Amino acid sequence: MFEHITASEIAGYGVGTLLLCVTISAPKIDALISASQRSSLGMCKRCGDLRMIACSRCNGLGLVKEGGPFTIIPINERDQSFRGGSKPRSISCTKCQSKGRFNCPECYKLTSY
Repeated sequence: MFEHITASEIAGYGVGTLLLCVTISAPKIDALISASQRSSLGMCKRCGDLRMIACSRCNGLGLVKEGGPFTIIPINERDQSFRGGSKPRSISCTKCQSKGRFNCPECYKLTSY
């Protein structure tokens, strides 16, 4: 089955796999580096002394698309939205009560005492 694969193809698959893994892990690596930089500067590791963090459900907007991010829109409704007809409706985020942010739990612990 794999007798016709060359060394260059195997190397290409290896590099592609490596790039995919790096792409998937990039946000976690970025969060780790930024937390260490904040701590070395004497700032809050989580919010950077902003005392607020963005809501994870609405990404700080306070609104989410009705039906969620993976809603399948029928073709006839999609055509209407492109022609200026009905647009996808947004509803207020129930997790943050449409504020888009929360108080930083790390900073809140320090100020509550």
